[in-house]
Amino acid sequence: MALTSPTDSRLTEEGLAPERAGRILLIACGALAHEILALKQANGWTHMDLQCLPAKLHLWPDRIVTAVEEAVRERQAEYATIFVVYADCGTGGQLQEKCKDLGVEMVEGPHCYSFYEGNDAFAEHADTEFTSFYLTDFLVRQFDAFVWKPMGLDRHPELRDMIFGNYEKLVYQAQKDDPALDAKARDCAERLGLDYERRFTGYGDLATTLRKVAG
Repeated sequence: MALTSPTDSRLTEEGLAPERAGRILLIACGALAHEILALKQANGWTHMDLQCLPAKLHLWPDRIVTAVEEAVRERQAEYATIFVVYADCGTGGQLQEKCKDLGVEMVEGPHCYSFYEGNDAFAEHADTEFTSFYLTDFLVRQFDAFVWKPMGLDRHPELRDMIFGNYEKLVYQAQKDDPALDAKARDCAERLGLDYERRFTGYGDLATTLRKVAG
């Protein structure tokens, strides 16, 4: 028979084991994993745990809400606080409504391009940059897997004009200074036939939001 220590068996008023009562679970898009881990390490947020959902859910935004709900319900008995590190991400407000129903909070903003740059700053020029195509560090690294191949450009290059004919430039929102990523982003722009702009954003509102959550 396994022995159970008093610490394992005793629960707090929240119904959690004491070692979990002060911990925070971040349920996040896999595309943000590298950045969240970097922020955790830089800020010493050892009381935060991270669970990532597949980044490829963005190829089917209608599946994000269900995946987040399942993850929250599966882990909510273990943590006093769960925070969802997704923006709206094409769910048309459904993710926000689901988070309200579940009693958890989430990152503000329409998508990661907005919160990386800062939602207020992004909104200021959104009306003048509707012909811009955005990439983050993650999307530059995974350009073939998340853009080139899913859009069929590897098999049918003629689709380029159909898909990107109305775009004028590629904006690379850099989270860190990395010459190799900059060079790869330039190559992505050339492959798409777009002008290129590198815009250093750092972690933007993602950093400020997680600092508030960390307490």
